Amino acid sequence: RAPEPCRVIARLRARDLWNRIAHAAYDCAEPGVIFIDRVNRENNLAYRERISATNPCGEVPLPPYGACDLGALNLTGFVREPFTPRARLDVASLRQLTAVAVRMLDNVIDVSHFPLPQQAQAARGTRRIGLGITGLADALIMLGMHYAQEQARRQAAQIARTICHAAYRASVRIARQKGTFPYFDEEAYLDAPFVRRLPPDIQSSIRRGGIRNSHLLSIAPTGTISLLANNVSSGIEPVFAFRQLRTLRTEETGLICVELEDYAHRLWRELCGDLGGMPSSFIDATALAPADHLAMQAALQPHGDSAISKTINIGTDVPFEDVRSVFRQAFDLGLSYGIISSGLW
Repeated sequence: RAPEPCRVIARLRARDLWNRIAHAAYDCAEPGVIFIDRVNRENNLAYRERISATNPCGEVPLPPYGACDLGALNLTGFVREPFTPRARLDVASLRQLTAVAVRMLDNVIDVSHFPLPQQAQAARGTRRIGLGITGLADALIMLGMHYAQEQARRQAAQIARTICHAAYRASVRIARQKGTFPYFDEEAYLDAPFVRRLPPDIQSSIRRGGIRNSHLLSIAPTGTISLLANNVSSGIEPVFAFRQLRTLRTEETGLICVELEDYAHRLWRELCGDLGGMPSSFIDATALAPADHLAMQAALQPHGDSAISKTINIGTDVPFEDVRSVFRQAFDLGLSYGIISSGLW
């Protein structure tokens, strides 16, 4: 927060730099954009750290020597009676498993080894964890909801809110058993904007007994995790393709081509066959407008204390001005965390 000595290499007009960023994103889908001033305003630890960057995938803004400790709940596992009029989300189980996941991720900090002592100090001082989700799009499909519809965004927001409140309550309970994170400052922490928006009972519990983790929530891309979880849709992304080919390298045969089928698509075939054709909820990324991606991220944003990694899929025939406007729309929607990158297809 104080002036630091630096050397000025060059001076650029902000608009020129902004246009260069937008053109680069248009040409090769990089770089992304992070609204760092909002990140620092919303940071639960703004009273003791200033953030200038995220981890490589953008889902966790970190201070110097900060570390990721990430996990994800597979939302398809909480859908009961999928593809029926009785399809519903098991909210009670979601709360229960959220508490288990928080305890697990907190334990990871204690069993981890760090290359540098500064990294160990940063991780153990904040006990920052990042519990997120994967399989959102598949879960919505199984519930009969179209990714771009308001109903789907309301459902996604309810899921994020449920996980947020369950995670904070779990961290408060762990603090009573094991103590608060070392950098906890009661008044300063409770004055953080995100903490002030939590339900009153959570704030009161933090005031009485502290909290174990400075941050608890992060939505990562979960690319590999989603593959291991029977190829569910990744993170909060729409289904990229219901069938696709992937090239894998094996020790025995070298490169091989493998066909993958989306989890919800396969489950529909197994449960329903071709009865009545595919429901309209089966929508993939190529059929969505950039605004649909941003609207989903905006629905989840208020219920996360860290970041959301989100890719905006934009066709190669989309004009440059439309691509540049995506970044502006993200800012206007109040998105603060996460790198917005345009994945061209």
